[in-house]
Amino acid sequence: MPVVELSYSRLQKLVGKVSKKQISEFLPFLGLDIESEDNDEVRIEYSPNRPDYSTDFGIALGLQGLLGIKTGSVKFNIKKSNKFSISVKPEVSKIRPFVTGIVARHGKIDDRTLKQLITMQEDLHFGIGRKRKKSSIGIHDLDNISFPLVYTTVDRNHKFVPLNSEDEVAISEILTSTDVGKDYGSLLGQSAQVPLIVDNNQNTVSFPPIINAAVTTVTTKTKNLFVEVTGINKEDAEDMLAVVATILQSAGFALESIKISGAKNSSPKLGARKLTVNSLLVNQILGLDLKASKIISCLKKSRLDASSKGVNIVCTIPAYRFDIFGPLDLVEEVALGYGIQNLEPTMSPSQTIGKTNPVSLQLKSLDRMMIGLGYLEALNSSLTSKRVLYDMTNRDSAKIISVLDSKSQEHTILRDSILPGLLENLSKNIHESYPQRMFETGTVFETGNPITEKISFSGISAHKDANFTEIKSIVQSALNVGFGIKVETKTSSDPTFEKGHCASIILNDVSIGIIGKINSTIVEKYKIRVPVVGFELSLSDSILKTAN
Repeated sequence: MPVVELSYSRLQKLVGKVSKKQISEFLPFLGLDIESEDNDEVRIEYSPNRPDYSTDFGIALGLQGLLGIKTGSVKFNIKKSNKFSISVKPEVSKIRPFVTGIVARHGKIDDRTLKQLITMQEDLHFGIGRKRKKSSIGIHDLDNISFPLVYTTVDRNHKFVPLNSEDEVAISEILTSTDVGKDYGSLLGQSAQVPLIVDNNQNTVSFPPIINAAVTTVTTKTKNLFVEVTGINKEDAEDMLAVVATILQSAGFALESIKISGAKNSSPKLGARKLTVNSLLVNQILGLDLKASKIISCLKKSRLDASSKGVNIVCTIPAYRFDIFGPLDLVEEVALGYGIQNLEPTMSPSQTIGKTNPVSLQLKSLDRMMIGLGYLEALNSSLTSKRVLYDMTNRDSAKIISVLDSKSQEHTILRDSILPGLLENLSKNIHESYPQRMFETGTVFETGNPITEKISFSGISAHKDANFTEIKSIVQSALNVGFGIKVETKTSSDPTFEKGHCASIILNDVSIGIIGKINSTIVEKYKIRVPVVGFELSLSDSILKTAN
């Protein structure tokens, strides 16, 4: 969880007439955890889905609401201006197509504010920006920039003086020789052209998503700011901009608009959106009996606007609250505005006594059986990579199941088999002594509408004398003792297994799995020094029912 360092005395000035004790008591009711306190200093953990809490300005807005000092939505006051514009060239559309921005003027930046702006920037990169892949932000000293700006592309030989440097460096060198270039250069792919923002004097302003130019460095002497956000998705870029604009306005800056045009880009709207929640749902979830007027009051304490329309409450959600997706999120906001401390716990009306799921008991019994047979239990993630699941094991990827917006750049595939993960485990232990025996029971996924989940059981054995007879006896023993069923094997073929050393596992004339010696080419790919045998079978409902 990200952490921000705050000053109680500074928060008191920002919030208004409030004591240190009140702030300390109400911080947890904003969903913030106090990590440590040292006199006036306090370290706060906050959720990544609330990047506005990465600064004391954002936290002050939340506290003002809960304490009833200022309630309702934070509204933007953006002055329309013809002084500032960004022209977008078509060349960027295939690399990083969207740019947005805003100007913030006549503000003051002290050391703490500067530190918090940098922290907020990096938290936005890591969270909504998905490590700068989806969107990234640059904050610049406006007075060192000559408008209008152009968002365009240049080749990798282009030179400028990057942030925290005094020397002019080629982009190719930035990507290969600096930490930030090594960390994020891959986002630009192998394209010979890279995105760049240049001003009217042809000076480099920003090389997104990598680094700003040194000439626009923000310091405590900076009075006017230019904020730019680039990305592969316009909505994400504007969400990021909304957070920064909210914080800067709260910090005393006056906001001015930037005209953006060209290549499907347009000026940011940063407008509020409407979302409806049923008052009956609110009371049902919270166990309360609140009237519409009270629900509206609670929502306003959470810095939202609301009005009633029959049994429904229509909420107006500011642009920076992109963490609110649906009615249940609004129920949570009502709870926060009502006061978590005011909710009284009650006993559940249900008289059902909880017990372990019979399937879980069966699987635990199977686990103990395999451990008794000398196997080590593995626990791999259901999310894996195409390399592990298909490429390394010669498997057909026609029915691959990819996950949208995975937080991992590598693990983006839902597994449809456990065995490849166990082979990957073996490859990580090639310097350990043999024999090595592992098994896993877990969920696998199959394509369909909807996607289905099944329980699979897999095991491998690696040593110089590993053979089909050994692994077959393990399967038969585990299923016979664990489930009271007997299976047979029938010769078959599978690209993961050696030809002539592979069989289907048969139960009641139906194939429930595969068993055999792992293909030698796969063993060589993984640099495993000994033969490997393995199996995988589906623990279907029929098997579990048979065990009952």
